[in-house]
Amino acid sequence: MTFTSWISVFRCDKNKEIDPKTLPTLNNEFNCNLTERTADHTSWIKRQFLSNHLKFTQMKVCLIYNYAQHYRASIFKLIDQTFDCDFVFGDKMGDVKKMDYSLLQGKITEVHTLRMPGGWNWQPILSQLLKKYDVYILLGETKSLSTWVFSIISRILTPQKKLFFWSHAWYGKESSIEKLIKKIFFRLPNGGVFCYGNYARNLMIKEGFNPNKLFTIHNSLAYDEQIIIRKNLKELPIYSNHFNNLNKNLFFIGRLTPVKKLEQLIEAVAICRNRGINYNVTLIGTGEKKEALQILTKRLNIEDRVWFYGPCYDEKELSSLIYNADLCVAPGNIGLTAMHSMVFGTPCITHNDFKYQMPEFEAIIEGVTGTFFRINDVEDLSLKIEEWFSSKENKREEIRLACMKEIDENWTPYFQINILKKYLNS
Repeated sequence: MTFTSWISVFRCDKNKEIDPKTLPTLNNEFNCNLTERTADHTSWIKRQFLSNHLKFTQMKVCLIYNYAQHYRASIFKLIDQTFDCDFVFGDKMGDVKKMDYSLLQGKITEVHTLRMPGGWNWQPILSQLLKKYDVYILLGETKSLSTWVFSIISRILTPQKKLFFWSHAWYGKESSIEKLIKKIFFRLPNGGVFCYGNYARNLMIKEGFNPNKLFTIHNSLAYDEQIIIRKNLKELPIYSNHFNNLNKNLFFIGRLTPVKKLEQLIEAVAICRNRGINYNVTLIGTGEKKEALQILTKRLNIEDRVWFYGPCYDEKELSSLIYNADLCVAPGNIGLTAMHSMVFGTPCITHNDFKYQMPEFEAIIEGVTGTFFRINDVEDLSLKIEEWFSSKENKREEIRLACMKEIDENWTPYFQINILKKYLNS
């Protein structure tokens, strides 16, 4: 299947995960009433996805997750508001900030995650099997030994209870042994698997999994907070004031780590400069590669075109930086950076080898909300940057609205809760 065909499949399959009755309303309201919609995004999204929003009290749910990540607080809160749900969270996940447990009304149990050789882990969760839950949702990690044991015991002793996994599921780079393990593991849940993306779902269908047991749930960030901020955004001369020029502005937001391959961005900008086209680059964040990247900018003689902004944790400040930039460039896997950029209206470029991507790359619609370049090909990246701007001249507002539309319709906690309501209750 060609690259373009893959993208077409994503766009078609994505709609299958939403109640078809809502789709004409979504599309028509966006296309026909942009002004009203931009004026009050919160009420628009909630009206579409939370109409007839009643708490599902007829079933008792238990969500077992590796950690209560602060950036997942919005979906955890909606689950808490929608279902009669208790939560079991692991106690630590590197330096990731933990959400405020007081935001949840359901019972919360925090357990210690035992790290084991080979990347395996164990959480003491088996006692949850003795409690009167109707539905279990577990993070579907193949190296979680406790998830294997829990699922097997559940299927044998309590087959009447529904068991679901929530997972990245399939990447497309699995070895034969990894495929065998995953084929066993992802058939353990009798309810099905909530996949982060359609790419993974399609790969699993090719591997023989029942498509009726695979549900695309996507991902989300602090959407409610972001759209409140978004209503007040305006164009500001942030970059022209800093760089003292009117060049187009590229940016990246996230940790400056080797996996992000940001040296490719610096090198691509230098190639463009050598062809007589100048861009500014702003790197928002810090990390182990910062010093090496600074040295690279000096060696390529573009240090006056690269702004090492540093870490920023203020969403209002970040939103303005993103909104006023022209293009987000993520040469490595793009992940949540795509959602953070597009919710504030800025398109993205990342590489096209999807088996080494994170599921959020699916938010990039070729030529509409961004584009792709050949993985590890700096020359191609430089050309794609130039082509993007040459083909999108005077279309900044159109692109901005398209990016917001993609996130609003497919990458919010309201989209996710709609999927959970549909399939947990089926």
